[in-house]
Amino acid sequence: MDACEYLKPEVFTNVPGPRSKTLIKQLNEVQDSRRVIVFTDMEKSRGCYLVDADGNVLLDLFGQIASLPLGYNHPTLLEALKSPEFPSYFVQRPALAIFPPIQWYKVLKEALLSVAPKGLSEVFTFCSCGSVANENAFKAAFIWKASIIKGRNTPTEEELNSAIGNRQPGAPEMAILSFEKALHGRTLGALSTTHSKGIHKVDIPAFAWPIAPFPNLLFPLDKHRIQNEYEEEYCLQKIEYILQTSAITIAGVIVEPILSEGGDLIATPSFYCKLRQLAEFYQIAFIVDEVQTGCGSTGTFWAHEQWQLENPPDIVTFGKKMQVSGFYTKMEFRPPQPSRISNTWMGDPLRLLLCEKIIKEIESRQLLERVSNVGAFISLGLEQLSESYPETISNVRGLGTFLAFDSSTESIRDIILTKARNKGLLLGECGIKTVRLRPPLILQLREAKVFLELLSQVLKTISSNSD
Repeated sequence: MDACEYLKPEVFTNVPGPRSKTLIKQLNEVQDSRRVIVFTDMEKSRGCYLVDADGNVLLDLFGQIASLPLGYNHPTLLEALKSPEFPSYFVQRPALAIFPPIQWYKVLKEALLSVAPKGLSEVFTFCSCGSVANENAFKAAFIWKASIIKGRNTPTEEELNSAIGNRQPGAPEMAILSFEKALHGRTLGALSTTHSKGIHKVDIPAFAWPIAPFPNLLFPLDKHRIQNEYEEEYCLQKIEYILQTSAITIAGVIVEPILSEGGDLIATPSFYCKLRQLAEFYQIAFIVDEVQTGCGSTGTFWAHEQWQLENPPDIVTFGKKMQVSGFYTKMEFRPPQPSRISNTWMGDPLRLLLCEKIIKEIESRQLLERVSNVGAFISLGLEQLSESYPETISNVRGLGTFLAFDSSTESIRDIILTKARNKGLLLGECGIKTVRLRPPLILQLREAKVFLELLSQVLKTISSNSD
């Protein structure tokens, strides 16, 4: 259902308002609250509308940092709480690697494996953190690459003993190739492949793994075809040079379909296809990080489906909108011995029940088609706004409703976000001067029209002030 008692934003205070500010101050006594925008009244929030602590009704196009698939208090998900398995899963969270519940195979088949990327038949589940999914994907790639190098998959006693002491040969020197401006998580291994903001990494030891340039394309694509082709070819040549000359063995390359935190950077399908070919030629695992792009917000369930790869990725990681994290892979990437990729819980059955309902809702309500249609409408509207206010916004880009645009400067971007909030719009930021949209999949045309109208008012105000 899409029914929601809120038809438009209603703002009664500045955002954040006095109650949110008080709660932020209280929270800061026991936890760092400096990034908090507003406190949310979860019970009153509905659909695409977030109600904050001061009673402001905000059209939420950031979607809990891209992790809200069906909006707030969706009836299908509330109904899932009545599932007969829910109370027992809630009271006893099972250690799935050793003691899975009798329904576990069925849940995996009907939820995660029903939407498995083409060519990938295995799934590993963890908790709800994308960082953990990527960390374990790296482990799978390292184990796979080591077996290729050694020509065997059974470790020697020397390797086992030296691994315990973090020494070679059991702890070999290997690396994951990543891209400038990428973000794959904030745990230690994932952080070594994260390059979006220095403040995320400073003072923390990192692996000396290679970093490749990612294409910085100009939009719209059809007006900048020659420059963009040159940019992508330059990056591909740099990547191949790294693969040819790296002093450390590269086990895999990880790439986001859209480099979200780095500024919503996106390449053409041709770039990703050629990157996949390079990975195959140099025998390195091709890992696609769909933690933020997965689960339909680009108009296909997985963003990489739009690349039309001849050979599927080796590993696809997921999280956020899926409500549980993990990765899909091929049988050849299953470690040869048990417990090499494992932890206590290996996922969350409660979240898998919700994931199953989300997937069925996407299918039954044809939400992928809606995302494509609404996304095209918003994209066109943003293009028109960029033509009306070229000094303020530009470079409209994205897939489905997974959209972004650049502002002229970082300070202008921040002004746009602040003024938008005070008109009842919650938007996200990324990169240096980028505004991003991550709405729930249920976003409708009427809400898209509200967004474009309010954003137009914001841009008009900024333009008038600059005059």
